[in-house]
Amino acid sequence: MCVYCGEIIGLQITGTLADRYGYRIVLIGGLIALIGLNFILYFANSLAMIAVGQILCGIPWGSFQTLCVSYGSEVCPLVLRYYLTTYINLCWLVGQLIAAGVLKACQEHLANDQLGWRLPFALQWVWPIPLIIGIYLAPESPWWLVRKGKMEQAKRSVTRILTLPATEKDNLSDLMITKMKMTVEKENRLVSQSSSYMDCFKGVDFRRTRIACLTWVIQNLTGSPLMGYSTYFYEKAGLDTSSAFTFSIIQYVIGIIGTLTSWFLSSRAGRFTILFWGVFFQMVVMLITGGLGFSSSQGASWGAGSMLLIYNFFYNSTLGPVVYCVVSEIPSDRLRTKTVVLARNAYNLIAIVNSILTPYMLNSYQWNWGAKTGLFWGGFAAVSLTWAYFDLPETKGRTFAELDELFHQKIPAREFNNTHVEPFARETIMKDIAANIELNLEPIEEEDFDCKK
Repeated sequence: MCVYCGEIIGLQITGTLADRYGYRIVLIGGLIALIGLNFILYFANSLAMIAVGQILCGIPWGSFQTLCVSYGSEVCPLVLRYYLTTYINLCWLVGQLIAAGVLKACQEHLANDQLGWRLPFALQWVWPIPLIIGIYLAPESPWWLVRKGKMEQAKRSVTRILTLPATEKDNLSDLMITKMKMTVEKENRLVSQSSSYMDCFKGVDFRRTRIACLTWVIQNLTGSPLMGYSTYFYEKAGLDTSSAFTFSIIQYVIGIIGTLTSWFLSSRAGRFTILFWGVFFQMVVMLITGGLGFSSSQGASWGAGSMLLIYNFFYNSTLGPVVYCVVSEIPSDRLRTKTVVLARNAYNLIAIVNSILTPYMLNSYQWNWGAKTGLFWGGFAAVSLTWAYFDLPETKGRTFAELDELFHQKIPAREFNNTHVEPFARETIMKDIAANIELNLEPIEEEDFDCKK
């Protein structure tokens, strides 16, 4: 819970810092801060000191959670957007797998040694330096540079990303920068040039903020809090602690396989389809798990633990990874980072509630729901399905400019996929100008318009 509190603080700060200084500088600053703050955890001599260290370390961790999503969506071409954004889910799983292996080794070989709990913290010093070097060498987001009016730097950034012959690269980078500039200018013309957190709750952006927040929230409302408790049910079935811990490692491997499966699914189905049917199967698994809770046999405990492993596969092949893509595509360009911040903080707030309630649900001396907890999450999964059908649009294959136009026209969620828009067509631009005539816009000359189009 302490980590979530720190992440909430870090996320809110990051939204402002990233808009002002760019993604790379904020990421590097967060990694440098993490190097220093990790000393608190390593040299802690009380639980209170560990709690303070987790809160403080959570601040840079929060910045990583939002900037990776925004940056990933802005530096890659449309056809690769799903793969790069959902790769974040794969990174989470690989990190958890490494952590589980380290903890298992410490449990077996350093159980009675101070190093047993200090070593996992010490290993966190391995990662920041290589990451700082990699981020320093990476290009800045061209979208952020365009928003700041740094066109030459934006072109250099795009040129570094493209892998084409020099002549083609130069021409294509000019076209991409022009398109980005027109998208940013159109957003400013249609809505506002400001980009505060309050703007996320105004006009058409409120709909986009709501969708982003609820999309991330349903990750925590469809049974995922139970995923980490598969070992709990195996131990109840009589498995020893060490063997049960091995199953947690198996769980992360299954999750990695699930994320790779989602890449296969993405070429055949849209974001909405993957999320909707993923939540449906998660609901079914939760209801079956809840039904097993009415039996007190060891077989039922084995069954409940195994159902959670199956749930883990469905989650990480559908809802788990696709959320990172949807949340990065839904916001407007000028509010993308701040919208992602609000969405992730909505997720963290629900996670705090879950971290308090779940132990009570499972504890034999508290509510003693056991596997029946699956019925609780199955009910929330049904509610999430209903919301997704009526409010979550299909974003696959849409550019940021096209999504802006669809939201501006207030197209219903289920009609996004079949609605054709041309955000830079003459009729569309003239209609926008007529609707916002009070903004005193520069006239668009005939030859300039044809060039821009």
